[in-house]
Amino acid sequence: MNDQERTELEAAAFRRLVQHLRSRPDAQNIDLMNLAGFCRNCLSKWYKAAADDLEIDVSIDQAREEVYGMPYAEWKKRYQKEATPEQQAAFEKSQKS
Repeated sequence: MNDQERTELEAAAFRRLVQHLRSRPDAQNIDLMNLAGFCRNCLSKWYKAAADDLEIDVSIDQAREEVYGMPYAEWKKRYQKEATPEQQAAFEKSQKS
């Protein structure tokens, strides 16, 4: 595999991951953080950091829209639920590890 092929495969895998997350708004960000240690917001920040590294002008709002498939405020209004005490406790515990 050459570098171009690797880049194309990585990009395709990223697009598939983003599409999967868009199709699963029931998977709350806090649950993703508790189980996997990253969420949609993390992906958005990584996307923005990659753009910065390549000197491509992308705002955090644009990066979030790439990941969420809509403006972040709209996604939150439609899909984000209040974290339960159990979810919050698991999150706080995971941050200490």
